[in-house]
Amino acid sequence: MASVSKLTCIYPALILHEVTVTEDKISALIKAAGVNIEPFWPGLFAKVLASVSTGSLICSVGAGGPAPAAGAAAAEGPAPATTAAPAEEKEVEAKKEKSEESDDDVGFGLFD
Repeated sequence: MASVSKLTCIYPALILHEVTVTEDKISALIKAAGVNIEPFWPGLFAKVLASVSTGSLICSVGAGGPAPAAGAAAAEGPAPATTAAPAEEKEVEAKKEKSEESDDDVGFGLFD
């Protein structure tokens, strides 16, 4: 139940990222969504987000640390060329063509 309550507070915080996030605003969005959670969650999230810019949190997702594989490859020098990449690209292209062909078999499009 706690993960549902957390997500229920995260979504309003994301919606409010351009304005000041307060407990009242989070509670209002949760109430409008018709979700019932423990009453301490909106206040908890509002206190945490009062000292942090929500926009900076959104932009920094996934930018936590250096990629070890990229660092190791750069230290070793350029990677040798392999023939596996073109074969994989051909398989991806073939799958795309098959999916496009299957759409044509229906006889109508999305906007027909």
